[in-house]
Amino acid sequence: MSTRRAYHSDVSDARWALIEPVFVAWRAARSGPGTAVRVHDLREIVNAILYVNRTRIPWEYRPHDFLPFKTVYDYFAKWEADGTTEQVHNLLRDRT
Repeated sequence: MSTRRAYHSDVSDARWALIEPVFVAWRAARSGPGTAVRVHDLREIVNAILYVNRTRIPWEYRPHDFLPFKTVYDYFAKWEADGTTEQVHNLLRDRT
């Protein structure tokens, strides 16, 4: 977890426990020989996406205490394209 101050849009511990396995599996499927070491915290990426979604600000205007916007947007675009976002939505919808 990050040392930054929490935002209201941050994913809760309970929701993160539910969806974290999806993101960990996604990352594991894309690692192996010849792939870059993953250095970014997946929860912080999700938190940055949720912040942009909740506030409706442009990606590049999100606060500087989040990861670089191009990094966050790249993850967002990949998750949208491969169905990861839909999988997470389904998990959360089924639990609420």
